[in-house]
Amino acid sequence: MININKNIVLIGMPGCGKTIIGKLLSDKLNVKFCDIDEYIVDNEGKSISEIFKNGEEHFRDIESKAVKEVSRNYPVIISTGGGVVKRVENINILKENGVIIFINRPVEDIISDVDVAKRPLLKDGKEKVYELYEERYKLYKNYCDYEIINNEDMDCAVNKLIDIIKYNILGDE
Repeated sequence: MININKNIVLIGMPGCGKTIIGKLLSDKLNVKFCDIDEYIVDNEGKSISEIFKNGEEHFRDIESKAVKEVSRNYPVIISTGGGVVKRVENINILKENGVIIFINRPVEDIISDVDVAKRPLLKDGKEKVYELYEERYKLYKNYCDYEIINNEDMDCAVNKLIDIIKYNILGDE
């Protein structure tokens, strides 16, 4: 049994697998899981799309508040929204009690994933996904403590995360 005393924070593009991987990891480690976007929807009583109608800045303000609230209750596995890295204050808060792991999934895999194709992110076409990746990739790389490539199945990604937690975050306990 692994006992963690920090938050495990998953960052990456929409469709990279943060939520699924986070839930699987939560089950394996018996640690609470929180998806920031779901937390926002529950607290605001509106969908992310509805909140975005008031502008991205409005959404980012709500997201920053959610990051503060969720990250205080550690340990928890946190799946962030893809744009959480756009505000350095979010990263600083997440790093206070947590370790940030970049779930890096090839853009081609994100675009070709049937479930992802239904997302609002793709309503503007594939070019928008590439544009967001170009905009955010350096931020993900700069802010993460660890990175995994999610180019296999989800269980494989979870096992990679468990290895990172066991051998890097906890040390040899």
